[in-house]
Amino acid sequence: MKVLVACEYSGVVRDAFLALGHDAMSCDLLPTDRPGPHYEGDVRDVLDYPWDLMIAHPPCTDLSVSGARHFAAKRFDGRQQASVSFFMTLARCAVPRKAIENPVSIMSSMWRKPDQIIQPWMFGHGETKATCLWLEGLQPLTETNVVEGREARVHRMPPSEDRWKLRSTTYQGIANAMAEQWGAP
Repeated sequence: MKVLVACEYSGVVRDAFLALGHDAMSCDLLPTDRPGPHYEGDVRDVLDYPWDLMIAHPPCTDLSVSGARHFAAKRFDGRQQASVSFFMTLARCAVPRKAIENPVSIMSSMWRKPDQIIQPWMFGHGETKATCLWLEGLQPLTETNVVEGREARVHRMPPSEDRWKLRSTTYQGIANAMAEQWGAP
């Protein structure tokens, strides 16, 4: 299966699909953190390739409700409109099976409610971080390893230079579930 992991610099989801024998490539404006098939550039450059599956992680900075206090400024200067437009470009692309991942965001009211909201603790990580999935041609993920010890570690991260990067990396258990459950033809 040809899999595009859009807006992923970490390689976590890409590598989960590669491990199961899929032809997977990540794509991001940033270089990949892990060696592997990666297009460093705008995902719109490669969207028309005949992908079988796309898992997209569009930037949430201007969409997430956690930044709601800044929405007025983001609307005034066009950042929010540009982010909604980019999200919708991914949602409307011709890839037949796709998942778009984002935190709780304005996309629930601007477009539609997500098909599923998952948490890391459903997939082996004792943390909370509500993650919305908008799905097309895919079934919702099934929990693989529900664990206790749930804490909001990501939310409580102290300020740092790479805090944004650490907060946006997909948990390995979620990546594995995506590859195992959505990787079937």
